[in-house]
Amino acid sequence: MKALVSRLDSFGDVLLAGPAVRAVAARADHVTLLCGPRGEPAARLLPAVDEIVVWDAPWAGFAPPPVDRADVERLLGAIDADTALVLTSFHQSPLPTALLLRLAGVRRVAADSEDYPGSLLDVRHRRAPHAHEAEAALDLAEAAGFPCPDDGRLAVLTPPDTTALTGPDPYVVLHPGASVPARAWSAERCAQAVRELTAAGHRVVVTGGRGEKDLTAHVAGAHGLDLGGRTEAAELSGVLAAARAVVTGNTGPAHLAAAVGTPVVSLFAPVVPAERWRPWGVPYVLLGDQDAPCAGSRARTCPVPGHPCLESVTAHDVRAAVEKVMQA
Repeated sequence: MKALVSRLDSFGDVLLAGPAVRAVAARADHVTLLCGPRGEPAARLLPAVDEIVVWDAPWAGFAPPPVDRADVERLLGAIDADTALVLTSFHQSPLPTALLLRLAGVRRVAADSEDYPGSLLDVRHRRAPHAHEAEAALDLAEAAGFPCPDDGRLAVLTPPDTTALTGPDPYVVLHPGASVPARAWSAERCAQAVRELTAAGHRVVVTGGRGEKDLTAHVAGAHGLDLGGRTEAAELSGVLAAARAVVTGNTGPAHLAAAVGTPVVSLFAPVVPAERWRPWGVPYVLLGDQDAPCAGSRARTCPVPGHPCLESVTAHDVRAAVEKVMQA
């Protein structure tokens, strides 16, 4: 049996799909993962994936492309599967993807859908109202005939040794960036946390993408080790795996830390529900006002002046949380 799992969103979304992918792989002969360009680096870290098809869907991402018939036809030609699992977030419809899979000849399609699917779905599942994203994906997989074969935690391929980047001593990672501004702690607060953690005897490694070098340099200052722009996805997994704890917002590295088994201090803006997006399967502490006025808004830029849900968190709060999760 050839199976396909679709998750067309971001880096963290694809990592959260990992347990469901393993469930499918336990009963399929070949597993294709259909993902978007932002999720591709995470897809390449997942175990149990035989093939990756990357497609920039017109209904996904922050800057979706226009609909292009030739592009759609190329996608249809690349899909070769008997059965498919369409994974989406609680607020998304799986039906556009399901339609393309039908056109590509996939005989059996399963998805969570509140909308009437007509003939697009063979398994129309209803997700539990408060399920975590990883849990909801596993529930759908089981409903489609792919029960979870293991502990259901996040996992990635064995991380590389990154001692040459970080040095051998124990350290804490602080990742200040986020996919959208509403989910990011301010640069100054992050810099304060580096100083506070250093004063408490922790060595701090600051990570960030290629476009975040100015941010990571400011946050690291004279006290932290700045690795901004120096880690692709695999290297970042190695850096996070060797850390004693990771401090970050609700963004991809939080889920990557969970996938390598590292405790997380999550600076969690409540624009999306923590119950669905918190770190999964590892010790964690949530910091941030979960009842702030922005709660549930899915805002990309904070709609409340001063960003109080996260700016109310202090460097002292972060230090205390780091020491708590390290003990756990």
